[in-house]
Amino acid sequence: MTYKHPLLFKALCYVDGHWVHSDSGHSVAVHNPADQKLIGHVPMLDQPQIVAAVDAAHRAFATWRKQSLDARGTILRRWAALMLEHQEDLARILSQEQGKPLAESRGEIAYAASFIPWFAEEARRLNGQNIPSHIPGAHLGTVKEPVGVCALLTPWNFPSAMITRKAAAALAAGCTVVVKPAHETPFSALALAQLAEEAGFPAGVFNVVLGDPQMTLQTLVQDSRVRSVSFTGSTRVGKLVLQAAAQDVKKVSLELGGNAPFIVCADADLALAVQVAVEAKFQTSGQDCCAANRIMVERSVYPAFLQRFAAAVRELRVGPALVGDREQSVDVGPLMHQAAFDVTAARVADALQRGAQRLVGGEAHALGGLFYQPTVLADVTPDMRIYREENFAPIAGVMPFDTLDQAIEMANDTEYGLAAYICSNRLDLIYPLIRRLDHAMVAVNGVKFTGHPIPFGGMKASGLGREGGTEGFEAFVETKYFCLHHQGQC
Repeated sequence: MTYKHPLLFKALCYVDGHWVHSDSGHSVAVHNPADQKLIGHVPMLDQPQIVAAVDAAHRAFATWRKQSLDARGTILRRWAALMLEHQEDLARILSQEQGKPLAESRGEIAYAASFIPWFAEEARRLNGQNIPSHIPGAHLGTVKEPVGVCALLTPWNFPSAMITRKAAAALAAGCTVVVKPAHETPFSALALAQLAEEAGFPAGVFNVVLGDPQMTLQTLVQDSRVRSVSFTGSTRVGKLVLQAAAQDVKKVSLELGGNAPFIVCADADLALAVQVAVEAKFQTSGQDCCAANRIMVERSVYPAFLQRFAAAVRELRVGPALVGDREQSVDVGPLMHQAAFDVTAARVADALQRGAQRLVGGEAHALGGLFYQPTVLADVTPDMRIYREENFAPIAGVMPFDTLDQAIEMANDTEYGLAAYICSNRLDLIYPLIRRLDHAMVAVNGVKFTGHPIPFGGMKASGLGREGGTEGFEAFVETKYFCLHHQGQC
């Protein structure tokens, strides 16, 4: 693979403004999930090197927090501009290591860059307040203070956007960061570090480390100088992060799993509902915590929806994002690894055994490897794994409902509470549905709902806190109260 900016493809970690190897020589191989070809090796740092990254971030915090908002904002905006200038290279790196179609990767880079100027500007509104005093002769107020060093633990399905959505808020607030990306997709994170260096971040402000996952997580989360931990990943690991952070009473933000319901009411525009359902389910090969896993359709339009939905899914093009340097026109890429492929096959087999009807797909794709056919299963029931579990795969389960109360009960029948979708043209149905769904984000008659101005996050086992929007600062700032007596001390 050739790049216009060859320095973007880095195979070293970034600590305290330096590109570093593992002291012990340990490394991990990174393969393209589309063809299993080796992309490269990245160092797996030893524990003292992870601690050194925290050391660097801690030292840098003392001066970075004192930088003016304009000075921090100038560097952040330069970082975003460099990302957009090198969007094509970044997208190709992303598609190589993650497998998603190149058009989706380009979209992710633009999405990732959008958070940076947003938070650079929104930091101007990290206002404290004057409090009317109940104490004679005293002035009361609050100020917002950066928490300090932040550990950012990011996943493989959105390896660029999940970094900037966290880091932009932390850095704009005056914090310093240590990023630990997924070892499956490290090169996107390291490319962002290269551009951060070019943008002018001082040494130690932005660090990217890789190491044994359990060791690295424990080292970062248990270091008393790390005052905030932001994690995106599975609910299982999120609980471990929360437990570890509790030992030192840190701020924690968790964006975890999802099992999104998609409710199609009888009055919905079926053509639109099908289009939205396809996009909401099959983007990123279904490997998205917001993917529409359980599609619930009012019984009177259930047969018509199934027919149209199945026809649309049959038209999806499956394949690698790139062959050599040449882009392929595909809609669905491979699954990330063999474990994901195996559990997908097991979930489909379980559903078929329990009475689901296979309308499309349901088998390994003819391309072989980690490619799985886009799949539609009808008549899904609550005893099936694809109903109960988060399905990080291109498999859609569809089921009928008779009343809105029944649809709401099914939609809320999950430990997760991240995203939900509604298709209807009746406002008297839509707004009560929005309020009664135990999901933190609800999209109506469309698939696009995320972005820099909105508070992204979940309820229940889908997480704690929000990313993006003004709420995105909450994990990275503390409210400090003061009482200033005109005479004497508080």
